[in-house]
Parts: sequence; C-alpha cells; structure tokens
Amino acid sequence: MPPSRLSAAGFAALLLVSTAPAALAQADAGAAPPALPVSLPPIPAVRDVAYPGVIRLEVDATNLSQHIFDVTETIPVAQAGPMVLFFPEWLPGNHGPVGPVRQLGGLEITAGGQRVEWVRDTLHPLAYHIDVPAGASEIVARFQHLSPTEGAQGRITMTPEMLNIQWEKMLLYPAGHWSRNITLQPSVKLPTGWRFGTALEPETKAGDIQTFKPVNLEVLIDSPMFAGLHYRQVDLDPGGRSPVRANFVADKPESLEATEEQIQILRNMVDQFDRLYGARHFDHYDFLIAMTDKLGGIGLEHHRSSENSVDPEFFTGWATHLGDRDLLSHEMNHSWDGKWRRPADQYVPNFNTPLQNSLLWVYEGQTQYYGQVIAARSGLLSKQQAMDSLAMTAATFDARVGREWRAMQDTTNDPIISQRRPKAWLSWQRDEDYYSEGQLIWLDVDTLIRERTNGRKSLDDFAKAFYGVEDGSYEAKPYTFEDVVAALNGVVENDWAAFLRTRLDGHGPGAPLDGLARGGWRLVYRETPSDYQKTLYGELKRNDFTYSLGIQTGASNNIRSVQWDSPAFKAGLAPGMEVVAVNGRAADADRIAQAITAAKDPATVIEMIVKDGDQYRTVAFDYHDGLRYPHLERIEGTPDRLGDILTPRRR
Repeated sequence: MPPSRLSAAGFAALLLVSTAPAALAQADAGAAPPALPVSLPPIPAVRDVAYPGVIRLEVDATNLSQHIFDVTETIPVAQAGPMVLFFPEWLPGNHGPVGPVRQLGGLEITAGGQRVEWVRDTLHPLAYHIDVPAGASEIVARFQHLSPTEGAQGRITMTPEMLNIQWEKMLLYPAGHWSRNITLQPSVKLPTGWRFGTALEPETKAGDIQTFKPVNLEVLIDSPMFAGLHYRQVDLDPGGRSPVRANFVADKPESLEATEEQIQILRNMVDQFDRLYGARHFDHYDFLIAMTDKLGGIGLEHHRSSENSVDPEFFTGWATHLGDRDLLSHEMNHSWDGKWRRPADQYVPNFNTPLQNSLLWVYEGQTQYYGQVIAARSGLLSKQQAMDSLAMTAATFDARVGREWRAMQDTTNDPIISQRRPKAWLSWQRDEDYYSEGQLIWLDVDTLIRERTNGRKSLDDFAKAFYGVEDGSYEAKPYTFEDVVAALNGVVENDWAAFLRTRLDGHGPGAPLDGLARGGWRLVYRETPSDYQKTLYGELKRNDFTYSLGIQTGASNNIRSVQWDSPAFKAGLAPGMEVVAVNGRAADADRIAQAITAAKDPATVIEMIVKDGDQYRTVAFDYHDGLRYPHLERIEGTPDRLGDILTPRRR
C-alpha cells in the first residue's frame, strides 16, 4: 500500500505496526539461549518483495468419520540454508492471536524425498525453523488439520453432511514476505457428490478434486469454503452488475426449502446495501450459509464472502427462530466496513504480525448498527422487532456497571485479552462491548446529524462518502480516527473528536442513550417481555430476570448469569448454581416469575433453595419492584427519527 493512500497519522501507525517484528527481535536478543538441538537464527524481517514460484496446497477432505483433513503443501525454494515457516496466528475477523496450531498434527517436511528436520521457535511457537538442503528446488510439507470431534475441543468444522475449509488452519507460509506477495494454488478433494461454495474461482476439476485459480495468501485466507451433501445455491441479484450468491449447506435437505418471500427478503438486503453505499468493492460475493446443529457456529466476515451458521429451521421455522436474523446483513456489511475500509492499525504485512484493535468500535460497532438497520429495511426483521432488539441492547448496556472501572475503548482489547472465552461476571468484567455499545454510539451520531440538518442528512451520507467511493476498487483502503472525524465533518460540522472520545473513554453510570431520546424514544421497563424477546428467549431457552432479581436462567434452572450488585449478587448467587425451589415449590421459570410478582407486596419475601455443587442453601430476597423487561416508549411531540432510520430506502 503506497503512503499516498493514507493520512500522515495513518501511515505513521502503519509504520509502527510493520516494524513490530524488528522490535520483537531486539527484545528476543536479550533472552537466554534455549536448550535445542540447533541454534535458532532470527526470524527474517518482512519485505515487500515477491516470493518466488507458486505454492501448491492440496487438501483431502474425505475423512468425514474421523474429522481429519489431510494436507500436502509443496513450497518452491530459491536457495539452501535457514528458512522459517509460519502457521497463521493473528486471524482476520477474530481480532486476536487465535490460530489453532494445536489442531495441526503429523508435520513432516521433505526435500527430494529426504526428511528435513524442523524446530519450533521457542519465543514465537507458531514459527518452524528448517534448513533447506543444497540442491533442493522445493520442499514438501505433509500434515493433518484435526477438526475437533466434539464441541469441548473447539469449533467442529467437519460432519457427515458438511464441512468448512478455512485455509489459515491448513497451511504454512514462508516468513519474510508480505502476504500479498506469496502466491498459492489450492485444490480440494471432496466426498463424491458434494457441492461447494467459495469466493475462489474454479480452474479445473478431475474426479472429486477441484483445483482453483492461483491467488495470493491474503486472498486465499479471505476465501473459505463450505461444502456439503445437501446444497443449494440461490442468485440474490438476478441480472445485477456483479454476482451475489447464497450457498446453503444443511444437515437435512428440508432445511433448504425457502419460500419465494424469504428469498425476496434476502434479495432486498442486497438491494438496501446498494442503496446505502452505492459502490461495490467486490466482483462477486458469496454467502456461505450452514443450516446446522452439528457444524460449529460461526459468523465471520470476508471481502468477497462470509461464513454464517444459522439454525436448521432458519427458513422452515421463520416465525419462531429470530436469533440469526441480522447475521447475514452484519457480515455482508463488513465487505465495506472492515475489509475494504480497514483500520490502519490492522493493516499488517502478514498473519504473524500483531494486530491492534483500537478502531473496532467503527469496524464492528458501526457494522452492528447497520447490520440491524439493514435487517429492518430489508424485512429480515420487522420494524417492531428491530426496536425491541434495540431496547434489549439499551437495557443491557445501561446496566453494564463495569464501565465504572473500564472504559468502552478498552474493550477493543478484549479479543486479545480474553480470546472469546466465557466470563463469569460479564456485567462487571465487560466483554467485546464495542459491538453493541458501539451500535448505540452510532445511533447517537445518526440522530444528531438528522437533528442538526432537519432530516436532510444522516449517517447514510457518511456511509456513502466513507465507504461508497472508488466503485470497483478491491485494494484495502486503511483509515484512522482522524479520517473518521474528517468524514463526519464533511457531512455536518461538529466537534466529532470530542463527541466520540467522551463516549469511548467515559465512565458510568448508564449507557449512551442520547441517540434513543433524539430518535424520539425512551427506554422503559414493563412487567411482560416484548413479543420479540419472548420468542427469542424461547428459541435460546433463556429465562430473563436480569432487571428484577438480577439473574438469567437456562432450561434446567441453572443460573447462566448474575448481574453485579443486584439483589441476587448481594444474596451470594453466582453463575453455575442451580435454583432448586422457590417459595417451597420445585423451581421453574413460571414459578420464579410468580414469586417476583407476589413480592410486590412489601410483606412478601422471595425464598429460594439453591444448589452449589454438592451443597444446598436457602437465600431470601427483600425485593418488591416486580418483573421488569425492557421496551421502547414513544416520546410524544418529538420527531420519530428512529422510525425513519429503520424505513427501507427507496433510492
């Protein structure tokens, strides 16, 4: 990427990231030498030069019963001597160093049929050192990618009916080169009769082996595959300027039976994105959609595709399955926000250079905002469902007491700190709050622009100016905080830097809900859940008493979460406990709700028997405010800007 494409601040940030390996090498130099059979030469610095030759990557994906992918990788070499091969560590869209090297097994490297020993780097354990023998023109690496066989081991990527190939888990690549300068040609052997979807372009087919056109490493890792026995492809932009396809694989064939109305809603989504941005930064786009209870869940963005797991009843149980409704719109939005326009501190030379996540409140937060907005504009969600969902988000973050000690900006580090592992005290520890609290910030921005311009402009104008330019350009265009501020000022003048920093760096109490009020609505609590929440939590088997006692339970009365400093917290409850009885009767969700309602009488106390491991104890709650569920309530006499935001665009 030439410096002319970045602001001065952005290029400085890019240089800081790109030179990180040199800084690491200096730090490593002071470490005591490890006790290894050979000394470890330095990992070569990344250079912006082409890697010689084309790497052949062959994947055999036919061992369904054991969930094993067999890999053969042939890597050209230009000279003898030390060489370092990387297993990808910092994975795009995962925002952290989560490359599952533990799933690599059986690595054997040869040259001319003779074994070449490898030694793992002890400071950078996803790097493998080898010594290329004299006269070798290529090396061959053979190994297996061992997909988990059950969920406790990690995300399952192979089942008897389908599989998900993510190339970053099935390759090694030479250190010392930008990813875009390493060319690979992948091929896959699939089970007989299976079909697939991917953004890669097919080249030749021989029996069950599909070979694709050569691409650079960055494009390859950005182009996963879904394949399956039960497969359907749907054209989502008939006659459009570039193909947009939905590639479905399913556990059972009946899941593929979408109605024409449902297909039209997906087509509406593509149309609403075109109306929002105007430009396309892809020559084709492929949704990869697994309708499954067996394959591991995923929602992962790519430039020309996305990986999406939805419920098997996504189509056939449309009225009662709401949990995945905004997934497709969220992931497609990333083609513009996150993939084409990319935070400058995430534009790194290869997949083993650390990413920085300081702008994820734009990358993910604005995508969370537009994912929901486009879902409503297209019909994936009704306007009322979108508003009910927003009420739940507003309530969640209004009660996120962890902001007392941890600013929202700091949550952008969470994918690195927590690596998406579960937490016990979410309301206090915080999590990747830049997604949905980011959504509230961008609602705040949108409604302020609408207010300042009397409805003549909106965040949509920012979206078109920031993402909807250079139609047809596929090369990533990094941005900085200053670029975001400048683009907002191009829509309407304001001290946007202070506006954003106040919301990113401030502390509680309460979420940034000015956007709701300016949108014409307020957050309120009622004794019954919205139809949306009732349906969604019925699907997810959750029972929500967060805003009353401060607990959420699962189907078996296990306590899933406890709100920090709530009545339940003060009574000593914790996630993992089980509610056995309430007011002397066997517990279930209805009886807990009835007990909370009865306790509106100040003379009534709620009493529970709780199981904690092999111990039982009785707890009492002096709580009398009844059941509380979040809703949005109209502020009379104000413009309904939120309603306007959720209305489909006509042009």
